[in-house]
This record gives sequence, C-alpha cells and structure tokens, in this order.
Amino acid sequence: MTMILQTTPAELRDGLARGEIVLIDVRETHEYAAERIPGALLYPLSTFDPAAVPVVPGKKLVMQCAAGGRSMRAAQALVALEVGAVHNLDGGINAWKNQGLPLIRTHPATGQVLEHGEV
Repeated sequence: MTMILQTTPAELRDGLARGEIVLIDVRETHEYAAERIPGALLYPLSTFDPAAVPVVPGKKLVMQCAAGGRSMRAAQALVALEVGAVHNLDGGINAWKNQGLPLIRTHPATGQVLEHGEV
C-alpha cells in the first residue's frame, strides 16, 4: 500500500546530506527563483505531471512547497501512480527557514545569489 509520510526539516537536512533524498519543490517558478532549499528540483504544481517526477530506487521521494498544502496535493497524485512511499515536508520551506536551515536566495532584480548554504 502506498502512503504519504511526513518528514521534518531536520530529517530532510540529514537525508539530503547523506544523498538519500530526491527533493521535489512544487512551488511556482518565481517562488523557486527567489529562494529554495539546496538540491531541490522544480516541478510546479500548476503544470505538475506525476509521471515526470524522478523516482530513484533506494532514495526517499520528498515533496515540498511553502507550507505543505500544495506538496500534499502533489504527493497524492504520486500515490495514485503507486510509486511507493511519498514523503511531504512538514511545514514546507517555511518550517525549513524557521529552523535556520540553509537556503539559496537570489536578488529579485539581478538574479545574483545572495545567500547559499550547504546541506
């Protein structure tokens, strides 16, 4: 049975550092361009095709948005394809930021990277 599990920001950080996670950001392009979690792949919910999401054997698939709602909808679409367990970042990038975890941020006018942190 395929299910959706919640992943905490700390669990995501640790899994990314160990190379055990494929992180899918389902926010829109402008949100991703402004700030993102290092290593996140962009698959906006507005054009989301669950069949296009890379499912890598042996890696946890974690969905992420701003607060957790959009990523939960994307996770449900993946569950319908029976890809195995799908994880949702509890609280989204907002929870990640609240814990002071690394982000890639860009200047809105120049696109220059303002801040970058390694996971």
